[in-house]
Amino acid sequence: MTPSRSSRWRFWTGMLLLTVGGTAVGIACSTPSESMPIVPEEESAPVVVSIPVTTIHPRKGAMERTTTQPGTILAYESVQLFAKVPGFLKSQKVDIGDHVKRGQVLAVVDVPELEKQAQRDRAAVDQARAKILQMKARVTSAVADLDAAKAGVIQAEAAANSAAAWVRYRAIQHKRMKDLFATKSIEEKLVDEYKEHYEASVETQQAAVAAIATSKAKVAACAAKILQAEADVAAAQSEVQVAQAELEKVQVQVSFATITAPFDGVVAFRGMFPGDFVRAAGEGAHEPLLTVQRMDKMRVIVEIPDRDVPFADPGDPAAVEIDALPGEPLAAKISRIAHSEDPQTRLMRVEIDLPNPTGKICQGMYGRVTIVLEKSTNLLSMPSSCLVGRAEGGKGKVYVVRDGHAQLARVRLGADNGLRVIVLAGLKGEDQVIVQPGNALAEGTPVNPTLWDEAPPMTD
Repeated sequence: MTPSRSSRWRFWTGMLLLTVGGTAVGIACSTPSESMPIVPEEESAPVVVSIPVTTIHPRKGAMERTTTQPGTILAYESVQLFAKVPGFLKSQKVDIGDHVKRGQVLAVVDVPELEKQAQRDRAAVDQARAKILQMKARVTSAVADLDAAKAGVIQAEAAANSAAAWVRYRAIQHKRMKDLFATKSIEEKLVDEYKEHYEASVETQQAAVAAIATSKAKVAACAAKILQAEADVAAAQSEVQVAQAELEKVQVQVSFATITAPFDGVVAFRGMFPGDFVRAAGEGAHEPLLTVQRMDKMRVIVEIPDRDVPFADPGDPAAVEIDALPGEPLAAKISRIAHSEDPQTRLMRVEIDLPNPTGKICQGMYGRVTIVLEKSTNLLSMPSSCLVGRAEGGKGKVYVVRDGHAQLARVRLGADNGLRVIVLAGLKGEDQVIVQPGNALAEGTPVNPTLWDEAPPMTD
């Protein structure tokens, strides 16, 4: 018969018990001499595990203070052109996008009233100049009268001298006649005749003296006429100047009717068309005729924060990235700074001149500007990730590798740009500083350093 399943199970169980029991009896009955020798175990030495770390050497010249801020691009020069005089727009020879040259006529306003006024003032100038000639002729005439009066004085003086001589002669004759009459040599009537001759000569002399005074008075009158004529000349000359000034004023107003380009540039805005009425700039005109912008060079406007203001100087290098023109950043420099912060935003305006020879850069574009404010060429610096914990009050801690172990070193810190920090004291250039120490390190922890060779700093 074939044995059942339960019989087979009992058979194998019995065999297993017999085997285990035999083995146990053999072990219990064996003597020490017959058993295997017992060898005492040695105590195992503790295994030292070194933590792998990355280290760097503090370097000089690797630290730059930079600021990256949004930048807005404006035209280097932008002018709104208004008319100074009212009138109808007569002609306009340019449109939006046209390139113009300095002094080029862009638009003309029709001002017929001013043109007629200019003609009238020009005639007034000619009239005033003719009056000058007339007054100068009077001066010449007055000078001639003066010369004649002076000659009359000389003639009167000569006549007076002649009259004085006749007086003396007649006095002698009269005396002789009286002496002869005293001796009864002549009749008395002869004495009376010579007395009359004498008295007549005296009167003639007095008339000659009066003529001298009259001639001198005439000289003075002629001199006064000369002064008056010269004053009339000066007045006429002043009238010419007044008339000339009025003419020039009107001519300037007429010139304001012609709009010219103040510099080489591009027309960016057109406000009117020929035939439109143009208001004067001082009479409520709000919209310009044209706007012209200089585009060969642009201004990049950057507002830097208060913390960077002390380090910004004209000439500091900058890199301009324009969103609309991807590619390599454009190298530039700070051209001017405002030296004044906005009291509302605490930002200071910085301007960067950017050449635009191709004209692709347009007003209103924007991007980012990175300015190198300061280079610490003589100071050590290290990555900010080397710091252990939080640095406060210009003091911090780092781990350095010495004799294969991590040791905590206290350092005095300078400026931190977020990537690197200046080390003022506490480290040397040959020290190995652990980068990103983490929480696994402690004072004296064995480490296996790997020196990380940083890339050299960028130079201009």
